[in-house]
Amino acid sequence: MKRQRVSNGNPMEEIVGFSRAVRVGPYISIGGTAPVGPDGKTVGVGDVTVQAERCFEIATDALERAGSGWHDVVRTRIILTDIDLWREVIEVRKAYCREAMPVDTIMAVSRFVNPEWLVEIEVDAVVADG
Repeated sequence: MKRQRVSNGNPMEEIVGFSRAVRVGPYISIGGTAPVGPDGKTVGVGDVTVQAERCFEIATDALERAGSGWHDVVRTRIILTDIDLWREVIEVRKAYCREAMPVDTIMAVSRFVNPEWLVEIEVDAVVADG
């Protein structure tokens, strides 16, 4: 099967060897999308809703560049530093996932690489035939 790497230009991709997304055949995996703007800085510091919106925007771009969209998404993972913020992120998620209704996991971690980040989102998709 053909392997397609989707980059978003993050210089760390080459340094540590990761991709924003990878598509192999019909399968697409999008790694933890952090709330980072085009300038490389954290967006919405202290605001989980703004951060979640940015994460979903990044995931949308990766899906589209891999030849897909939210209609093909089968799983999302919401990773938070404060589990009590899950409802705010789910409100953002609804705008993207109502049609496909993918499975979801919500979990908390002690922190991310950048302590300004409150949330990361992971997405898996399977491109349907036809």
